[in-house]
Amino acid sequence: MKSKTICFFNSTKAWGGGEKWHYDISVSLNRKGYSTLVITNKKSVLYSRIILTGQKVFNIRISNLSFLNPVKLLLLRKVFIKENIDIIIINLSADLKVAGIAARLAGISRIIYRRGSAIPIKNRWLNRIIFKNIVTDIIANSEETKRTVLQNNPELFPPGKIKVIYNGIDTGKYDISNEKRLYKKYDNEIILGNMGRLVRQKGQKYLIDIAAVLKANDLQFKILIGGEGPLRQELVSYAEKCKVADKIIFLGFVDNVVEFMNSIDIFLLTSLWEGFGYVIVEAMVCKKPVMAFNCSSNPELIEENKTGFLVEPGNIRSFVEKLEILINDKELRTGFGQQGYIKARKEFSVENTTGELENFLEIQ
Repeated sequence: MKSKTICFFNSTKAWGGGEKWHYDISVSLNRKGYSTLVITNKKSVLYSRIILTGQKVFNIRISNLSFLNPVKLLLLRKVFIKENIDIIIINLSADLKVAGIAARLAGISRIIYRRGSAIPIKNRWLNRIIFKNIVTDIIANSEETKRTVLQNNPELFPPGKIKVIYNGIDTGKYDISNEKRLYKKYDNEIILGNMGRLVRQKGQKYLIDIAAVLKANDLQFKILIGGEGPLRQELVSYAEKCKVADKIIFLGFVDNVVEFMNSIDIFLLTSLWEGFGYVIVEAMVCKKPVMAFNCSSNPELIEENKTGFLVEPGNIRSFVEKLEILINDKELRTGFGQQGYIKARKEFSVENTTGELENFLEIQ
């Protein structure tokens, strides 16, 4: 084992970009011989996946007020000391409060907050204390995320200690020769796809608006929406109201991304903000053209007129106009998909991300 021991701390039960990052990077570093410890919730998707990798795992439940619980603080301090943790990387604000304090009590030299959402950090007294006295570094997953970190308080944290490291994906897991599909198209249907939690941020309501215009234009299509969330019934009802329930298929949580991508012709992202659109890169590495709103980090991932199209947020008319260009031009779809594949493998591989992280942590 290499000398540094790295702790990845993420207690959420859900599975999203931050959890995928903790999984992929901890696995990648562990394979390279680093000693890693993953601390997460036993009921989380992350726990169920990480336990299969052979890494050390510690189970804990964290609430927003856990930092006021001295028993939990001392328990974590004991774990950190016992496991000889040198570096801890924390993903959630609730985790940062408790794990950050415990890490400081344990004498951990690098306490790193990984910021995965392009939303300004609130300028609250507790945040000012934590970022001044506990956090040693911040990793931002995009330039847009870095920009928003200090938006509410430029004095919150030294800008020079905020490092942008893009998310990486294990491109070897995306076997595009796999012919399995989640949906079989009929006749000349164009299959559009979207994946993400069914929440306001992800903007799936816009997909229904887009479907209504496409249907009115007499196009043959289906929209596959992968993901679960609190807005599912609201979205189903809205699709019925807009008379496009026959055009939209809610797949629920999708475990096999490749089979999903094999089922579609064009990937659509209607999120109103993203720290880093993992699913955009997944679509690109599966050779799918992509369309998204021109906001947050999306322009850092999508090259306009080369790997896809970017549209003004919420502008359904413009979105449909560009989408119809792709629908009617198979050669353009193939070209965008190929260029996206090249870009994804070159810039967003987990190997690149791991190498950047090793340099940043000075552990090579």
